[in-house]
Amino acid sequence: MTKNYKEILVNGLAFYKLSLSDDQIEKLLAYHQLMIKWNKAYNLTAIRNPEQMIQRHLIDSLSIAKFIQGQRFIDVGTGGGLPGIVMAIIFPEREWHLLDSNGKKTRFLFQVKTELKLDNVTIHHCRVEEHHPEKLYDGVLSRAFATLLDMVNGSHQLLSAEGYFYAMKGVYPTEELRALPKTYKVDACHVLSVPDEEGQRHLVMMSQCPVES
Repeated sequence: MTKNYKEILVNGLAFYKLSLSDDQIEKLLAYHQLMIKWNKAYNLTAIRNPEQMIQRHLIDSLSIAKFIQGQRFIDVGTGGGLPGIVMAIIFPEREWHLLDSNGKKTRFLFQVKTELKLDNVTIHHCRVEEHHPEKLYDGVLSRAFATLLDMVNGSHQLLSAEGYFYAMKGVYPTEELRALPKTYKVDACHVLSVPDEEGQRHLVMMSQCPVES
């Protein structure tokens, strides 16, 4: 383990004023190491540089932490577990479900869950449209999911009436917001900052409009 990886991560935590235990920090670093190891065979991310993986994946995921509300969440199209695994480590008291249709990526996620002993994580290997939980989620998250319209159309059956969609986007998604049906409203669009990274980042929070009786 290079000391530099830990320094980059700790500086990112300080930037967001997040206070984690030593165990949580070690789990984030262990997740990073698993990502490096498995990426060679499973193509989890196009980023090959280990320092950039921490910056552009782990710290980027941390940027939404203060906006998350609720107890039970699902990360749709989670890929290698971003932001779901990061959120599960920093919020161990909350329930996190990670969904992806790619079998290689869900096998990697099972390995992460097992090795890091993440008892608050459940993995789902299926398409988002095929997932019909017995209990609905307080939050549906996505990072680099297709469009906002695809997100709400594909995962509308997952969200509780009081819950939020959390969509991590790059530039402000003007056209995508215009394309949303009137049955959804945008509750907030937060500008996200990632230290030492250029380019725009936003978190769009959306919810279902109440059905008129």
